[in-house]
Amino acid sequence: MSSEVSAVERTRELPRVLGTSHATAIVVGTIIGSGIFLVPYEMMRATGSSELVYLAWIAGGLLSLFGAMTYAELSTLLPYAGGEYVYIRGAYGDMPAYLYMWTWFSVAKPASIASSTAGLALVLAIFPGLAWLDKTAFHMPFAVLWSQIFAIAATWLITGLNYLGMRKAGSFQLVFTWLKGLLIVAIAGICFTSGAGHWHNFATNFMGAHGGFGGFMIAVIAALWAYDGWNDLTMVAGEVKNPQRSLPIALLAGLGIVGVLYMATNAAIQYILPAAGIASSPRPAVAALGAIIGPWGAELVSVAMAVSIVVSLNGTIMSGARIPYAAARDGLFFRRMADVHPRFSSPSTSLLVQALLTTVLLLAVGRFQQLFELAIFAEWLFYMITATTIFHYRRRDKDAQVYHVWGYPVIPALFILAAAVLLIYSYAENLRNSLIGTALILGGLVLYPLFRRNPERHA
Repeated sequence: MSSEVSAVERTRELPRVLGTSHATAIVVGTIIGSGIFLVPYEMMRATGSSELVYLAWIAGGLLSLFGAMTYAELSTLLPYAGGEYVYIRGAYGDMPAYLYMWTWFSVAKPASIASSTAGLALVLAIFPGLAWLDKTAFHMPFAVLWSQIFAIAATWLITGLNYLGMRKAGSFQLVFTWLKGLLIVAIAGICFTSGAGHWHNFATNFMGAHGGFGGFMIAVIAALWAYDGWNDLTMVAGEVKNPQRSLPIALLAGLGIVGVLYMATNAAIQYILPAAGIASSPRPAVAALGAIIGPWGAELVSVAMAVSIVVSLNGTIMSGARIPYAAARDGLFFRRMADVHPRFSSPSTSLLVQALLTTVLLLAVGRFQQLFELAIFAEWLFYMITATTIFHYRRRDKDAQVYHVWGYPVIPALFILAAAVLLIYSYAENLRNSLIGTALILGGLVLYPLFRRNPERHA
């Protein structure tokens, strides 16, 4: 009898504790990481002109908005833990959903978490008191840096916060997203009120740019990377109160807030630096504030970057754990991954295994960046596949009283087409990594028969 009770406890539902403000903070906080402080450099080097940089920001924002609108309908129709996994399984069956889960569980989410925590260590190492992060900690049998140890500790710290339950993790996300937004507004405000800025900087060009259609595509991909993360809210949709109302508001309003902050920050940087100055500064926000207020400027931007990364990290860890949890509940993954902590009501086992995989990647620091690039390829592949499911659900549930994407079927079709173009471009420009990414996805088929034959699997 006790074993039966424990099994029920392990697989019970996750409680709906997130309000609209928490859900919006997950969208905003997860999207805004370090990207806005870094990608203006890459975008300027790719295009060479302000006009094309802003066009790339707008194109990336619109494509992300089209995707968010499509996902808003899917999430209100199926407001359950797992997000894209749920939509793919309902439309196309177990195997495609399993491959999605496998990709996110084994590569995409651990690599994203590893990239964030390693980036946090790099940002903090700028401060003189934390310069020791760049030094070697010990050899056993390979060299391990203090930055790796710090990144591992940060992974487990935020995992621990999520282990204590969605209420605490959601409140953390809300408070620190506000702090992040205020820091970004402060940075933009300092730039625009400085006498060192000039509006004619917006008319300057960088002559050494990649240029052409290829350069513009590089800039669009950089913008999409900066906007990435809006879909993470759908993974925790099963814990959002009043999902039919809260999810569309959070997805669309959250993405709109991010777009305003991104454009304002990019404009503030360019108000201080000409195009050539942005293209020669890997961290243009640091260079812009350094030109205004000296070393204090670099430290302010570093603090803003650190806060941004921590909040984004919380959202990534939070959302990533729900995917294997959902698959395990359906019998498509190891049953223990569906454990729900009896006290904290969190997907405890899924969180711990995710942190373990991230730790392995962080110790293999020489290889995880490549894995992260493969994760980006996988994300857009599954964005495209997920968006196509809306046509299935519109036919099946045409009278459902849920949010309906405006401009159907054009808006979803445009998003799908854009995702396909990006995937084709990715294969053409980076064939080796694209093929490796495809192989990693299909590698999940090795374990799939174990779960397909599981007699305990339920719908």
